[in-house]
Amino acid sequence: MQPPAVLAIHGGAGPASPDETDGGAARWPGQAAGLGAALRAGLAVLADGGPALEAVIAAVMVLEDDEHWNAGRGSALTAAGTVEMDAAVADGGDRRIGGVACVTGVRHPVLAARAVMEDGRHVLLSGAGAEAFAREAGLAFEAPEWFIIERRRGALADWLAGAGGGTVGAVARDRDGHLAAATSTGGRNGQLPGRIGDSPIPGAGTWADNAGCAVSATGIGEAFLRAAFAHEVDARLRLEGVDLATACQEALAAVTAAGGNGGCIAVTGDGPPVMPFTTELMHRGWAEVGGSLWVAARPGPLERLETE
Repeated sequence: MQPPAVLAIHGGAGPASPDETDGGAARWPGQAAGLGAALRAGLAVLADGGPALEAVIAAVMVLEDDEHWNAGRGSALTAAGTVEMDAAVADGGDRRIGGVACVTGVRHPVLAARAVMEDGRHVLLSGAGAEAFAREAGLAFEAPEWFIIERRRGALADWLAGAGGGTVGAVARDRDGHLAAATSTGGRNGQLPGRIGDSPIPGAGTWADNAGCAVSATGIGEAFLRAAFAHEVDARLRLEGVDLATACQEALAAVTAAGGNGGCIAVTGDGPPVMPFTTELMHRGWAEVGGSLWVAARPGPLERLETE
């Protein structure tokens, strides 16, 4: 019997807010609603028999439009006060992957990543070249001010760690057992212009292989790059023969050794997803087609959302 189609999402990992006044816990109802909306968008694709790749893209697009998260609208600001976004998609059927880095103006960087993958000539495009490619692909663009929200201006000015959500991502298994992953980010608050993190890099922040697993990571990107995190999870499954949770925990230990922290969501061809993290918070959620929606930010049990 084929395991059920399943979707997991994340909205970033990081420290808890120092108090209630800066919008930490106060923003959770809105964040939970946003996670629920993303889950429903991806599950709708899976429920119709659609592919895992389209499900993760649908979920991430919702999160890119939701200013609670550090992706698309609401992205972190560079040291120059600008927005530069990265994204990647990975199809586990043939290990295709596409990514974009340091793009501005593209409303949905995840769609630009898919366009790169489907074009097939390259795996990763960056900067002005990636933006020109996205325009040629007919993707939607927005003015620079559309991406910048006041909370991000304050975070840059005060350098407030943990003041908002983080990188977003999704992993899915469809009814045919195919796996896919997608990740989208605005990078790190105050990063140097031109910085590229782990999210668009194959085998670092994003990975999918039907023979192994689909992974989307979040956290201190430089450490995830040094640890080749997502590929390390997949390799431990194949070469060590450990279970998915153990593979993720071992790979996160390598991230810690590299001086970083964070978390991931991952799924294999059977069983539920795993969502481990080494930070105080990781906004996350998952659901099977036809089942309840579960979301959380802090460690411990997940909260069941009401169905709509």
